[in-house]
Amino acid sequence: MYEFSIGWFFLGLTILAAGIVFVRYYQWVADNFGGGVGSYERYKLVAFITCALGLVVMVNLHTLILTALVQAIFPQI
Repeated sequence: MYEFSIGWFFLGLTILAAGIVFVRYYQWVADNFGGGVGSYERYKLVAFITCALGLVVMVNLHTLILTALVQAIFPQI
């Protein structure tokens, strides 16, 4: 059952904001923490995945996804 939560909304909004900053400055992050130009696309992909994760957490869909995954792995007797 879906249930909206203000706390998860703000946490998701924070993750989304961090993802947006990461998308904006992925080249600087790759230059300083990664392999430079060779890893630009990988860092950009991680930045967009962070944005998508922020949206999923913001609308509280992660609980539905994790519940379905756990029930698929450990079915009820």
